Amino acid sequence: MFLRLRQLCLVAQDLEPVVDDLAAVLGIEVGYRDPVVGRYGLHNAVLPIGNSFLEVVSPLRENTTAARYLQRRQGNGGYMVILDTDALPRWRDRMASLGVRIAAATAHGDYQGLQLHPRDTGGALLEINSTIGGASLDGPYGPAGPHWRHAVRTQRVQAVASAELQSDDPGRLAARWAEVLQRPVAASGDTWRIRLDNALLRFVHAADERGEGLCGIDIRTVRPHEVLEQAQRRGLATTAGSVTLGGVRFYLDDN
Repeated sequence: MFLRLRQLCLVAQDLEPVVDDLAAVLGIEVGYRDPVVGRYGLHNAVLPIGNSFLEVVSPLRENTTAARYLQRRQGNGGYMVILDTDALPRWRDRMASLGVRIAAATAHGDYQGLQLHPRDTGGALLEINSTIGGASLDGPYGPAGPHWRHAVRTQRVQAVASAELQSDDPGRLAARWAEVLQRPVAASGDTWRIRLDNALLRFVHAADERGEGLCGIDIRTVRPHEVLEQAQRRGLATTAGSVTLGGVRFYLDDN
């Protein structure tokens, strides 16, 4: 049974400016726009990074979950952490045993997903999903559409390595996610880590007043100087090893 970090979702007040920044700075492309998200009052874009995915969603109307989240977290930022598995019924049973509510159960075609209620997990919206035939990382993955491989561009960035979640009590949050996901948590100083099969979840103290949420993404980068140059040309915030896109800090891992 595998459990992999497969997709990270950002939420934006306006979709296209954030998508344009991601594409221009990271050198990636939109691979899919999912019409199914319209039922939730959203539109979206999915951009592959290697065999993982960045998604950006934006509300089409007021009083959607995403619109309320934008207001609560004071603007654009991280929204969802999405894992995939080959044993979704097992995870459904585990959530029931822990009393973790399913906020939304989705199913279309060969894809099924469980969005967990954020009040029962904390941190961010957490989803576990499964696609028939998707055991290989290069195989089918429902949320990315049928032709996602054609949009893969790896000249600057190659993979998602970690997701970073901030909290006023990151140790407590990490312990809860470790319980939900049945993975051990390791502490090092003020940082807690949970290892998935292909990536890390990292829990840190909140560095701003935006509350708990997905605040950072580690990206394996082959041309970090190009990423930084493109971000600076667009007037985006940068440090020596990171750029801020859509309210999320992208750490450039070139090791």
